[in-house]
Amino acid sequence: MHTIHLVDWKAVITLIIGATLISFSAVFVKLAAVGPITAGFYRVAFGGVFLLLFALARGYFRELTRKSLYMALLCGVVFALDLTWWHKSIHGVGPGLATVLSNFQVFIMAGAGLALFSERLTLRFVLAVCLAMVGLFMLVKPGWTTLGPQWRWGVLFGLLTAVAYAAYILLVRFLQTKKSFGAVVINMALLSLATSLIMGIQLQLAGESFRIPDGISLAALAGYGFFSQMVGWILISTALPRVQVSLAGLIILLQPSLAFIWDILFFARPTGALEVMGAGLALTAIYLGLTRQKAQS
Repeated sequence: MHTIHLVDWKAVITLIIGATLISFSAVFVKLAAVGPITAGFYRVAFGGVFLLLFALARGYFRELTRKSLYMALLCGVVFALDLTWWHKSIHGVGPGLATVLSNFQVFIMAGAGLALFSERLTLRFVLAVCLAMVGLFMLVKPGWTTLGPQWRWGVLFGLLTAVAYAAYILLVRFLQTKKSFGAVVINMALLSLATSLIMGIQLQLAGESFRIPDGISLAALAGYGFFSQMVGWILISTALPRVQVSLAGLIILLQPSLAFIWDILFFARPTGALEVMGAGLALTAIYLGLTRQKAQS
């Protein structure tokens, strides 16, 4: 007999709002007239400062541990790679496709589950991988031979982002050992500030500038840090434990699917039928991969 799961609609709505807010990340990057590493630096710098002020105001520093400090620095290194590669992918292929490519992390996570936690891969999941590869081919085929090397590099950076994102999620699982809201906030603050330090060094080595050229860029970067790094991730972090895995996987797919829509609506991204079908197929495959577990009996 199957277990009946009651839906926590408050958590579902919270998760929907969080995923929707993060779906605008690539839009903020497009609006900010700065380099890819600079955009990533200001996301985590602004977000880290906002989170730090919030933690100070609420007295969450009592949740701070030595383990959090060490793990935050390690997470910061990986997250810095994640953001750098993702922003390079955005500049190469646009925010929609870059976000879709980064969400192939689900398949890397499955491999890690198999290797590290002895998780069994089901036939459904294997089929999902095949669907994802077909969808990826449909997405990249129209531009691979016509849009030049910058576009091809954007695709490759998007796939590298998926690798870094998977590593980041695995590390965050170790970081977030406590369940309290205060621990989530202070850990995200430490992670964000550690990432900003690393990206600041990387920014200088790459020859980019800290300069924000105009008010629109400043507003976009501040919004990027506040909505994507602070509010969006806090909402998702607090809601995930109270939502079924299958339902959470479906809701979080709002992020890449909405990002693809924003790219078309706001930036007039030229999109053919093959690309739309490929994106839909890829997102469907990611959803099947996220919900590969059988219902409890």
